[in-house]
Amino acid sequence: MKKLLLSLTLMMAVFASYAQTTREIEDINEDNSWLKLGLNLGVPVGDLGDYSSFAFGLDVAGQFMRTDNFGLGIVSGYTQYFKKSDVAGAQDFGAIPLGLMLRYYPQPSGFFAGTDVGYTFLTGDIASDGGFYIRPQVGYHNYDWNIFAFYNQVFTSAPSVDIQTIGVAATYNIRFK
Repeated sequence: MKKLLLSLTLMMAVFASYAQTTREIEDINEDNSWLKLGLNLGVPVGDLGDYSSFAFGLDVAGQFMRTDNFGLGIVSGYTQYFKKSDVAGAQDFGAIPLGLMLRYYPQPSGFFAGTDVGYTFLTGDIASDGGFYIRPQVGYHNYDWNIFAFYNQVFTSAPSVDIQTIGVAATYNIRFK
């Protein structure tokens, strides 16, 4: 699964960067760069689904449109995983991702695909401090909003910690000036 997700991420990045005029970082303006603020709601799956009932979080990202169709940036936020009340010993915990975001927008409005990759720091009483994460997503975008479905997985070194979440999210674009 790790190899498949990594391969898809690299393939999308290569595909999106071909045959387009690129912008330099000095060219940032309100038409090609923005701050994204949003909310996400997820359902833990895999082993984590036995202990956590749902996840709720905040997303923040800075995005620069390197070409008309390919955006990149940095992403972070916070997601709280809530324990199931009927499971003895289960604890709430948090996840703080810090990563790179890659997005492909075929049109100025409509479908988009992307992924976030980086490191997630885990907080609370959990058997790991964190690990590499990947968060592929597909959704709809327009000038102001992004609404998308995602899969998030954190690969930790602790074999007992398997963090996988499927969810939906929405972000609002605040233009840089």
